[in-house]
Amino acid sequence: MVPSWDQSTPLTDWQEATVSAIECYPIRMSDPHYSGNRALDAMLHDANLSFPSLLQSLRGLAAEASQCILDLYAVLGELAVSQKSDASPVTEADHASHRLICEALQRLTPDVPILSEESTLEQLIGRRDWPRCWMIDPLDGTKEFIDGTGEFTVNIALIVDAESVLGLIAAPNRGHVDLGVPGWGARRFSLFDDSADGTLATRSLDRDQSLVMSASARHREERVQLMLDKLSNLAEGAERLNAGSALKFCDVASGEADVYPRTSPCYEWDLAAGDALVRAAGGRVTTLEGAPIRYNQWDSLKAPKFVAAADPSVDYVELIPDPDL
Repeated sequence: MVPSWDQSTPLTDWQEATVSAIECYPIRMSDPHYSGNRALDAMLHDANLSFPSLLQSLRGLAAEASQCILDLYAVLGELAVSQKSDASPVTEADHASHRLICEALQRLTPDVPILSEESTLEQLIGRRDWPRCWMIDPLDGTKEFIDGTGEFTVNIALIVDAESVLGLIAAPNRGHVDLGVPGWGARRFSLFDDSADGTLATRSLDRDQSLVMSASARHREERVQLMLDKLSNLAEGAERLNAGSALKFCDVASGEADVYPRTSPCYEWDLAAGDALVRAAGGRVTTLEGAPIRYNQWDSLKAPKFVAAADPSVDYVELIPDPDL
């Protein structure tokens, strides 16, 4: 029997910025109430939230959603898999995580609408007029979930004036959650306990070593090899680091990979959290034309082809081959 997800834990408890919570999750900043990111801080002011309170709430939410997904992952063989209109798969884990996250965010910031991969068309009416919104993928990597690889994530981003100003990526099987705010920085926290956390920082390209390109095992082999051949000119060769879902952004933000180019189709909710995270860690994320990524601005929510670079001084865009190859 597939277990049902217990949502009895009072979400309002996550919103309490107590002294003990701040001591458990220390925030190093000049003003403990704000992040230093103007767009995010304006939202915090309007919502009557402090930055430590927001972080505490999002960490609790990431843990709850991750545990929900892991509980269903444990009985994967009993879950029904259906197809959405675009032929992509969806499971009860997608829906359960979506419900949990949306309920929590609505309580935390009731005036900020939510744009989720699992939102209905009715829920997204007028979305292009939203100055702010949460953009979430409640289970990024549904195929990885179904295939049992463990390489799936929970992605939560805050969009303000078409820019991603906060990105959270929880990795249930890795047991960590990465959170970044451009202007504040990026941190890695343990998902399920209060063990030590650390700062995330991208790395400079070492041209005397092999360049590391993050890619999915599902990406077309000939396209990946063509990219590796092109990028090898920047260093002493190039190697591939396979990772599913938004874990590729985590590997760039943590200094394990140099670049993540994406020329195959994806959606804005696949990109938004990783965009903010990599930039907060010191990297750069742009379209293949070198422009910043803009969100919720068009009729389609398909994301542009992009490059997430650890070292912002390296011009990867010129080396990325024709995406139609």
